Amino acid sequence: MKCQIKLIVTLGLLAVVLLISCTQKAESGADLAAVHSSNHLYMDIHKNIDGLTAEAVTGAHQKDLEIQEKYGVNYMRYWYDEETGTVFCLVDAPSAELAAKVHKEAHGLVADKIIAIVEGQ
Repeated sequence: MKCQIKLIVTLGLLAVVLLISCTQKAESGADLAAVHSSNHLYMDIHKNIDGLTAEAVTGAHQKDLEIQEKYGVNYMRYWYDEETGTVFCLVDAPSAELAAKVHKEAHGLVADKIIAIVEGQ
């Protein structure tokens, strides 16, 4: 799977512009392009997480990675702001519900909002 995503996120007076490039290799001889062809990209947003730290976000993301495969989900990247307790997660998933299920099962930190996103030109 190849993707390139352009996203502009505004937090108060701070604007963050992200350009993401990714590739994914086939695993165990399976054609991941076929497996993920019906998936969609989502950006989930977690707000006002008290005591948010880089270590906590990294740990939660690792827990997502450990179980995501059984739901056909791929948590690709994340961004966070310790000051506001905000986290953004980029995920490739069959549905927003399955993306949320991975978070809930992995660590219990379910997003406040999940937005379907489309790659721009």
